[in-house]
Amino acid sequence: MSTVSFTPLASAPAHEEKPPKFSGADFKHWQQKMLFYLTTLNLSRFLKEDPPVVIEGDSDTQRRTAVDAWNHIDFLCRNYILNDLDDTLYSVYSSVKTAKELWDSLKNKYKTEDADINKFVVGKFMDFKMVDSKTVMIQVQEIQIILHDLLAEGMEINEPFQVASIIEKLPPMWKDFENYLKNKRKELKLEDLIVRLRIEEDNRNTEAKSNKKMMETEAKTNLAESSTSDKRKRLHDGKQKGKAKKFQESCYNCGKSNHIARDCRLPKKKQQKSETKASQHG
Repeated sequence: MSTVSFTPLASAPAHEEKPPKFSGADFKHWQQKMLFYLTTLNLSRFLKEDPPVVIEGDSDTQRRTAVDAWNHIDFLCRNYILNDLDDTLYSVYSSVKTAKELWDSLKNKYKTEDADINKFVVGKFMDFKMVDSKTVMIQVQEIQIILHDLLAEGMEINEPFQVASIIEKLPPMWKDFENYLKNKRKELKLEDLIVRLRIEEDNRNTEAKSNKKMMETEAKTNLAESSTSDKRKRLHDGKQKGKAKKFQESCYNCGKSNHIARDCRLPKKKQQKSETKASQHG
């Protein structure tokens, strides 16, 4: 008759902290940490093993001892998992008999939710489009986070696909540069693409600043020229008005227009009167 063997329970490393309480969110992250913790305790195999079968009436003492030892260690494993669930989940799963059954129950429940998360992440990736109102490098970081989430969900996304995706999602004002990258014969690596995008964006920012400065200089020059032109026009208009006023006056001496009395070439009225009086007295 075969015997059942088990590995003695190891103590957890002093530096290893237990996983945080699981409340139903981010199951994959909690599962990985919990699995690592149980592995350090040499308990991870109990997540896959079914309990040994004891035949009724079996009198093999060694076999019964091994079964009792298995049940004891499985009990510890199960309770390590239960103690890392929050109170609500603990109440739901505390009646589960073995560590394997508990582990599978949690996995079956939350793996379904993970599938929904996968669909959400894929949809988020498909809908993501870069815009001209934000810097390209910030948007490249955003799409890299989405790609990282896809990889974390177990999806296989090779580097050429990631590069092509980023190029395809460049904003409208980058259309010429997008076509330039697409027409390159040499296949770009992700790191090389990011360096090129950063250089291109720096060049565009420098050119935009230079154009802005040039426009401001031209605006100031035009304003100065306009101010000078207006001043000259006002002076010219003033002179013209002065002339017009001068020519519109009538001479007090002769009564004709286009000149004033002091510029009149005819003899002055007073002078004429005095001469008339003198001639009469003479």
